[in-house]
Amino acid sequence: MNIGKKIKSIREAKGMTAKQVISAVDMGAPMYSRIENGVNEPSLSTLEKIGKALGVKLSDFFDTDDKLADVNSYDASIMEKIKLVEELNDDEKKIVFSLVDALVGKKKLKDALSGVLQDVK
Repeated sequence: MNIGKKIKSIREAKGMTAKQVISAVDMGAPMYSRIENGVNEPSLSTLEKIGKALGVKLSDFFDTDDKLADVNSYDASIMEKIKLVEELNDDEKKIVFSLVDALVGKKKLKDALSGVLQDVK
């Protein structure tokens, strides 16, 4: 079992960057990189810190079931939906991603305009 690979998978499933974890754990980037790449094995205390930063239990790093959707209930529903999207054909994926991009763009525009309107008042 590669703990580093598991750490990286959980981090990515949570949508976190390595920098965010490094900052929360107060660890040097080279050392964290060596852990994620399987070059170094983390100590138990380091693994606990990484788990806390990722919001998972220590046992999640040793779970042999590779279902990252079970990281937490919120992530589970998102991960289940993403897995279903991944099963779509390329044209269907493009439609889904276009819709998501449009909704995100709409929210950003709405937020920007509400900020401008707040400044005008």
